Amino acid sequence: MSTTTSLLLSPPTPFRRPTTTTIATILPPPKPTPQKKLRHSTPKMSTNKTTTTTPTQLLTSITKLLFPKSLPPQLLISTVRTTWSATWHLMMSQLAPSDPSGSYTRPVSQFRINPNHHQQQLPSTLHLYVGLPCPWAHRTLIVRALKGLNDAVAVSVASPGLDGSWVFDDDSIRIGDKVVPTRDKVAGAKTLREVYKSRSGGYDGRCTVPMMWDVEKKEVVCNESYEIIEFLNSGLNGLAKNPGLDLAPPELRERIEEWNRIVYPNINNGVYRCGFAQTQEAYNTAVNELFSALDTVDDHLKGSRYLCGDKLTLADVCLFTTLIRFDLVYNVMFKCTKKKVVEYPSLHGYMRDIYQIPHVAETCNLEAIMDGYYKFLFPLNPGNIRPIMPSGSDHDFLSQKHHRESLSASQQSAQVLAS
Repeated sequence: MSTTTSLLLSPPTPFRRPTTTTIATILPPPKPTPQKKLRHSTPKMSTNKTTTTTPTQLLTSITKLLFPKSLPPQLLISTVRTTWSATWHLMMSQLAPSDPSGSYTRPVSQFRINPNHHQQQLPSTLHLYVGLPCPWAHRTLIVRALKGLNDAVAVSVASPGLDGSWVFDDDSIRIGDKVVPTRDKVAGAKTLREVYKSRSGGYDGRCTVPMMWDVEKKEVVCNESYEIIEFLNSGLNGLAKNPGLDLAPPELRERIEEWNRIVYPNINNGVYRCGFAQTQEAYNTAVNELFSALDTVDDHLKGSRYLCGDKLTLADVCLFTTLIRFDLVYNVMFKCTKKKVVEYPSLHGYMRDIYQIPHVAETCNLEAIMDGYYKFLFPLNPGNIRPIMPSGSDHDFLSQKHHRESLSASQQSAQVLAS
């Protein structure tokens, strides 16, 4: 053992009281400080490995440098609150444009179909682009499936990207017949923006789903969801395997429009007006209108199997795609917390009724829906933590008997003949 080490490990010299009376003789003697033993360790040899610093570690180091322990917590909290609030409003202004009151204002779709000029298309000319989290795109998947147009109108399924865009990955492994993300099946594009920009004249606007694409002309046919489902319902009957199904029969069109005027602004768009509200007043208005409309619909469905009676219509399709996401996402993330759909007996039974129509459940990728909101909608969920799926929203629960056929005079499942 070295001399230095043996000195450090030797016992301390006992304390001796001074003989002279001083203040020290009055106070109790100090306790000797025990010496710490040195640990023998083998020197570590350099391995020449490069240490990688993660963004989180770098941010932590900078935070410790800028905000030492002596900084009052109130100042730290105030600084972070002010910075985050300013950043949040900046992001929301791009994600969700609002009017002067702070209410969300949905941008108008740029590419529209003239409903009076539905022309027959060859199977190879039309291609549908969708994203699984999007309720507006979900409408088109349901109508496409119910009409038996899966072979006539091919589909590419995009996924949310970290930057807020829609991206394409390699085809996901399919479980049964459930719709999953895919590559771009037309031109192998990496993003939906690439598809939009490839049209004649290019494009620099919002690249949204759903989008109907003309493969031969390399042109956007339409990116307005309701016009696409109207077209799929009545414009391609020559190619449909279920041409006899009409989700907007002439005798019900007026009632369909009446329900659309209630459902779209207050429920379909209403959940977004709650989640994207940028002032308390805007949120209060949106949430009150949302639940007032849900109460109205639930009360109506106590005596009617579907919105317009015994027949499933486009109005039901539009309502369903919001209801199926309500307890999964909107109740928590969009602050639509007054009630859950499962707490509405008629609404929840109605939702299960539609879910159990052949081929509808296959369009409902519940996991992808939750991931698309909680893991990618950063301004509303910065931690990207996805909560557990509510028990009333999983496949097993949605497959339970609904007993709503007793409300239908025809005793048929909304005349849905899809096979």
